[in-house]
Amino acid sequence: MSETTAGTEADGVDYDALAALLDGVLDREHHGNCEAFVVRPDEVAATLSTLREAGFDHLSLVTAQEYRDRYESIYHLKRYADPTEEVAVVVPTPRDTPQSESAAGVFETADWHEREAYDLVGIEYEGHPDLRRILLPETWQGHPLGLDDNQDQPQIVPLREHENPVADGDGTDTMFVNVGPHHPATHGVLHLETVLDGERVVDVEPDIGYLHRCEEQLCQESTYRHQIMPYPDRWDYVSAGLLNEWAYARAIEDLAAIEVPAYAQVLRTMGAELCRICAHLLAVGTFALDIYGDFTATFMYAITDRERVQTLLEELTGQRLMFNYFRLGGVAWDLPEPREEFLEDVRRVAAGIPDRVAEYHDLLTGNELFRMRVVETGELPPATAREYGCTGPVARGSGIDYDLRRDDPYGYYDRLDWDVVTEDGCDNLARVLVRLGELEQSARIVEQCVDLLAEWPADERTVQSAVPRTVRPDPGETYRAVEGAKGELGVYIRSDGTDQPARFKIRSPAFSNLQALEVLAEGEYVADMIAALGSLDIVLGEVDR
Repeated sequence: MSETTAGTEADGVDYDALAALLDGVLDREHHGNCEAFVVRPDEVAATLSTLREAGFDHLSLVTAQEYRDRYESIYHLKRYADPTEEVAVVVPTPRDTPQSESAAGVFETADWHEREAYDLVGIEYEGHPDLRRILLPETWQGHPLGLDDNQDQPQIVPLREHENPVADGDGTDTMFVNVGPHHPATHGVLHLETVLDGERVVDVEPDIGYLHRCEEQLCQESTYRHQIMPYPDRWDYVSAGLLNEWAYARAIEDLAAIEVPAYAQVLRTMGAELCRICAHLLAVGTFALDIYGDFTATFMYAITDRERVQTLLEELTGQRLMFNYFRLGGVAWDLPEPREEFLEDVRRVAAGIPDRVAEYHDLLTGNELFRMRVVETGELPPATAREYGCTGPVARGSGIDYDLRRDDPYGYYDRLDWDVVTEDGCDNLARVLVRLGELEQSARIVEQCVDLLAEWPADERTVQSAVPRTVRPDPGETYRAVEGAKGELGVYIRSDGTDQPARFKIRSPAFSNLQALEVLAEGEYVADMIAALGSLDIVLGEVDR
């Protein structure tokens, strides 16, 4: 565990007052981002219920890890109203009996998170509604993130016949249908186990893990300074690389107390928003292709616009997709020369975004066929979105005014003029409207960054602070997040004083958003389920990691 702290209040949270509300607190810890309460394994549900009633309504992440003397689960809680107000709940369990009470009865999003913890680390959650592996086959032997896992042991994965999960003899006439895992409507290697009553969806369960690469373990075996940064580009690999890199950079820079020069923050902000534009263009284009086959117009328009931005990112970073541009304490290098010409190219592309968005509205939101498919389908009420830990355009499409760029400021966002886009429709259309609106807001941010970079004094253009060749943070832990293209993208790091993380945990926004598909799809037609899936804008490289 981390060092015990006597601190009582940070970032507006009175931790002593919270402690007074809780029963069975064994200890207090200080994490880099918040205070943590250590509780018994049988007090999880009660503790989380109390904290939820106190306003901590966002279970952002569940981190599981194994020490030499115990297992540990950490529940990272925030407020949707103010994500800078955080608290963690640490649940240690003995190594010989790694069992802990489930939180799924308090937060629906804990369902998948605890299943992943069971799958990869080996902690069992009593009272969980469906505790089984989620990323690896049910027949897998061992737990890959366990300290004593034998990676050389043979694995046998038999092909089993799928059964209808609701065929219980009640006389219903249902049919089990596999959608995927290799299907153009699944946006990657995703398998949807779907039960139909006629053409209506009775039950759908996403079967993930086909693209699992154990990125967390790869990062745990790599050094902070040089080896980890290339990996984030491969999580959400559809142009969102700089956003992914920033999630890691923010966590380790917080843990190691590394400062980032203001000029480098502007470069990061501009690059990140160019990535957001690329990601949203692909989301909108593929969504139109998914639901009414618009390949020649909307899809090709979106890909053409995305290519223009990709060219700018390639000039800036040297790579077209796997950028590896961020460095601890800044970025790899300054703008390409001649810088005036590059900035003018960026300004021209950003200035053209509003007119292109207007064309997308003509092609999509003004299209009768499109509206028939997206209006009042895939509905996700705000309370349900919070229950599943949804963030990003999925949450903002349900009217949840939550954006870490504004609510937990980092980079240069708090010194720029832009707006958070929300829609109250809660349906497939609302999520598209949010992404179209965010295209314009990202363009506003990029234009302001260009103006700043053009006027920045030449002798103050510091792209990277002085960082030791070998980074060895003091023992401790932190969780930090950024606003990725798909929502809250966070990284938990625990340092043991070496140059490699003892634990590296990725909070994928698409992982939690995808879990809500059952709510969006059940009771809808099959075609509406495909539209709902497309509206979530998932990428399996990020879901599976």
